[in-house]
Amino acid sequence: MTETIKGPLRAPAQMLQDQSYDGHKSLHDDSEAERLGIKAGPIEGPTHFSQFVPYLVEIWGDAWLERGCFSSHFLNMVFEGEKVRVEVDRPEAGATRTMCRAFKEDGTPVLEASASIGPDHGETLLEGRMAKLRPADDLVILSDLHVGMTGAADEVVTMGAEQHMGNLYPFSLADKLKVITEPMDIYHDASASKWGKPVVPLEMVSVLGNYSNRNSKFPVKQPAIGLFADLEIRMIEGPLLVGETYVLRREVVALSESRRVENYWIRTRFFDAAGETQVAEMLLNHGVMKASYPHYPADRLPA
Repeated sequence: MTETIKGPLRAPAQMLQDQSYDGHKSLHDDSEAERLGIKAGPIEGPTHFSQFVPYLVEIWGDAWLERGCFSSHFLNMVFEGEKVRVEVDRPEAGATRTMCRAFKEDGTPVLEASASIGPDHGETLLEGRMAKLRPADDLVILSDLHVGMTGAADEVVTMGAEQHMGNLYPFSLADKLKVITEPMDIYHDASASKWGKPVVPLEMVSVLGNYSNRNSKFPVKQPAIGLFADLEIRMIEGPLLVGETYVLRREVVALSESRRVENYWIRTRFFDAAGETQVAEMLLNHGVMKASYPHYPADRLPA
């Protein structure tokens, strides 16, 4: 019988209430969320990733920080004041893959995920989901995108401890570490990190990977409001380090839609400062809400 590690309840913090992009507020703003039928601005999904990290390091050691993969499908939004607990199935000795889950205090599921250690990850949760996607033939907001489209140029990024991460992420790593649910010395103390610099927390990899994404110039029609539907973070020659410079390259790898949302899946590869050695990658399913786009044909909006 599989042993399941069960973590304690934690209260994640909402840090994106002041987020903006393309001249408008995001779903994390209370008024924008309410306009779209959501009770308040939700907490960013990757915030919950930190609760899994101590258990995955316990299972696979520091090697998981170097070549681990966390592949997550978000199920329900979490709001300020709600508490979250996580579960990790303990794999058998020598196994390289396991399953994880997060729940609210009342049992509402928050996310499901596969966690694995490379280089041979097998099929991740999101790779399995992508394989089942139906072709999106009649997109509106995303009609100018196509699979294989790449970003306009390489993006050079760094995350310093005190660096404000821009309009998309209106805070710094230092701000995040004041409220992170699972503090670890390696996030702020170079002497505690065997890699010579502090480690970028798993939940902040998407910040590092996204705060310059407007430079990719993918032609998503605006104004439209999106959310993270799925997110996979994979280390190859990791971990990512605070103060280190990386080169990012993006590609559209899938397009899909549901009744309320159009989706574009972006794979972002992180390279060293020379742009030669890949150190990590991120697969992100952006869900753009049809009702948020004022020019969406009324007869194609869900009732």
